[in-house]
Amino acid sequence: VQLVESGGGLVQAGGSLRLSCAVSGDTFRTSDVGWFRQAPGKDYEFVACFGRGSVNTYYSAFAEGRFTISRDNAENTVYLQMNSLKPEDTAVYYCARRRPFGTGTHDHPDEYDYWGQGTQVTVSS
Repeated sequence: VQLVESGGGLVQAGGSLRLSCAVSGDTFRTSDVGWFRQAPGKDYEFVACFGRGSVNTYYSAFAEGRFTISRDNAENTVYLQMNSLKPEDTAVYYCARRRPFGTGTHDHPDEYDYWGQGTQVTVSS
């Protein structure tokens, strides 16, 4: 299974970016992909994901109302639209595949087994 992120970059505060996560090498179950981020010196932080069965979406408190996770099944791609970006959103953003039979919570990194290489998002003030 391979996940490849793209779409990061440098943006001014208040701007927007759309991150992409292309998934290959497995039956594409977009409901099992989530986004995390990691700022320098900090742990992985949950951003957003689809719930099992793709019925629901989940967001961290800081992402709620500003970020939107979506998917294109035909393209095997999951997106993260980020609006109203703030300097504190600066981090490396990762997409990851949730373990098919995992029993943990959706917002814990250990629940995910395959990770992309990450894409840098830098928000200037």
